[in-house]
Amino acid sequence: MKILLISDEEDKFLWDYYRPGNLKGIDMILSAGDLKADYLSFLVTMANRPLLYVRGNHDLSYDRRPPEGCQCIDDKLITVGGLRILGLGGSMLYNGGPHQYTERQMERRINRLFLKLRRCGGVDIVLTHAPARGYGDQENLSHRGFEAFLSLMDKYRPRYLVHGHVHKRYGAMQPRVLHYKDTTIINACGKFVLDTDAPPVPSPLPGKEPGPPSD
Repeated sequence: MKILLISDEEDKFLWDYYRPGNLKGIDMILSAGDLKADYLSFLVTMANRPLLYVRGNHDLSYDRRPPEGCQCIDDKLITVGGLRILGLGGSMLYNGGPHQYTERQMERRINRLFLKLRRCGGVDIVLTHAPARGYGDQENLSHRGFEAFLSLMDKYRPRYLVHGHVHKRYGAMQPRVLHYKDTTIINACGKFVLDTDAPPVPSPLPGKEPGPPSD
């Protein structure tokens, strides 16, 4: 399965200068937040594949007019094409705005998903907006990562953690891909194409709440 990861900065190749075929081969799109709703609606229409998203700290307009044809997976665990995907949007609390959380609040969000994680035997992809603490984040509070994500990776060992929030322009040496134990961490800022060994998604389909693994 080929997954398009996007976040924070609209890619002109995929929007302003879009041409038929620019999304050829893409099976699913994951948005890590802080993108225009019209951009997501455009991509899901052109790709004709599932687009899942979490909210970034600047996605205030989504409450009034969410991206059409897309699915918000904040605080949800769903399966698409055999992949278990967990959504945890938002950033560290820094000015009291919406979609901002303290460390303890993020821990509680994760803990509330315990039964779903246990029932389906874990998670393959964790989609967040903020990074994990110490892995692609920065020292200023507004761009600091969550330690709760480290505990989540320790316990459930997802194959991937996909985040945004830290733009590449913040530093020329900002890494795109990092590794934490068994998890590959990817900064989706702009766009990044992830090739997985999961089978392609045969047709557009909504995510579904995962049940017990089949025999």
